[in-house]
Order: sequence, then C-alpha cells, then structure tokens
Amino acid sequence: MKNKLEIAQNWLPRYTGADIDDLGDYILLTNFGNYVNKFAERFRCDITGEGRAMQSSTNSAGLSIINFGMGSPNAATIMDLLVARSPKGVLFLGKCGGLKKSTEIGHFILPIAAIRGEGTSNDYLPTEVPALPSFKLHKFVSNTIIDFGQEYRTGVIYTTNRRVWEWDEEFKDYLKRLTPIGIDMETATVFIVGHANKIARGALLLVSDLPFLPEGIKTEESDKHVTANYVDMHLDIGIKAMSEIGKKGEPIKHFGY
Repeated sequence: MKNKLEIAQNWLPRYTGADIDDLGDYILLTNFGNYVNKFAERFRCDITGEGRAMQSSTNSAGLSIINFGMGSPNAATIMDLLVARSPKGVLFLGKCGGLKKSTEIGHFILPIAAIRGEGTSNDYLPTEVPALPSFKLHKFVSNTIIDFGQEYRTGVIYTTNRRVWEWDEEFKDYLKRLTPIGIDMETATVFIVGHANKIARGALLLVSDLPFLPEGIKTEESDKHVTANYVDMHLDIGIKAMSEIGKKGEPIKHFGY
C-alpha cells in the first residue's frame, strides 16, 4: 500500500466490517451505539462490525450510519477512511454541552463553525484554516429541521480533547471569553478532515447537558432522560435529511485548489 487511498480501501472494511461498495452515497456518523441499533431496527437491516472498532448499518435505500467511537482522533480516522468510498455527503449526529442561556437540554444546534481546540485537526491543515461545514448540506438540514416543526440554534462549537473539564474554573472562564454556544469532542475534526479530504460534511448536535451549572453536568440518569426523550427525533431528522438531499437538495460541488 503506497498511498492514502490504498490504505483507506484496505482499512475501511477492516474497521467497520462493511464492504466499501455496501456503504451508501450519504452517510450518518455518530459516536453512540444505540443510534446504529435504532437505525437497524427501523429499517430491518443488519449491523456489521460488531466486535470491531466501528459498527455500521446500511438500509435498502443506500443510506448508511457508522458509529466511529468517541473523540477527535476517531473522528479524524473515519473521515480519512471514507476517502475509500467518496461519499456525496456526511452528517455527524453528535451530542454537545450547551454553554449559553439560550441553549437548553433537548435543543438542536446546527453549527456555523467550530473552534479547533482538540489539536487533532492541526495534523491536517494550518491553524489559520477555519473549521466549517458545507453550506449547502447545512442549508438542507436546516429545512428538514423546520419540516419536523423543531427549533434549532446556530453558533460556534468549541471542540476539545478534554473529556473531564467541568471542575476547571480557569478553562470555563476561557470558554466564556470565546463565546461558543456549545462544546463537544468531534465537530471541528469532522469539518477540517472533511475539508482536507474534499468530503461534504455537516453536524447536527443535540444539547445533552449544561456543564457550566453544577446541576447540569451529565450523569448516567440525565443521559437516560436525554436518550428517552430526544434521540429518536435527532435520528429522524438526520435520516430524512440525508435520504432526500440527493433528490431535493442543491448539488454540492467540490472546488479544486
């Protein structure tokens, strides 16, 4: 294997258990196994990759979902491996902590950009390059959210490699100065590595906790509440958007550099 494409062609099936041609033109990404389980149950399709690093499922219409695991290195890995498939669009369905009074648990956020606090993306493009979604993909996702009668917020997400930071007052003061609407561990990486690999990408984030408040920090019990009340809608919106964008959305073009 002498180049990136050859490596990705070998490793994508190894990581996911799925043949490259079995993955769809449009792909949902998540870092929660229950999203893949719900997808497979809904469409009565198989789950591949159980026991491997990543699990995936593809319905009869050619829409795929992949659970890539948690954190920015895993997000970079799947966005690198997807060059083997060259999908027409990728949408990350993730969860985030809400950092503004305007965000409440259960709200959706459609990020306009992400701050590259995770460091992983620095291996792909200089720090001056902003982490942005593909506009036309987000435009269609926005219309889909409205079709479901849901409200959403827009703003900048801060992406970090730190999972346990809620105790750190200095870091929280730093976040307040940056004014992001939410915080997660993957969005900036998905945007930057997608940009580097010329993959159209977006993110629809579900506010799952309010980490600036002691009572808002995520617990096992609060996560069960979020899963029971909001995850189905999150997945529904993602499925509808990525199932219909090829037919109803504006063409997403990749420009050379």
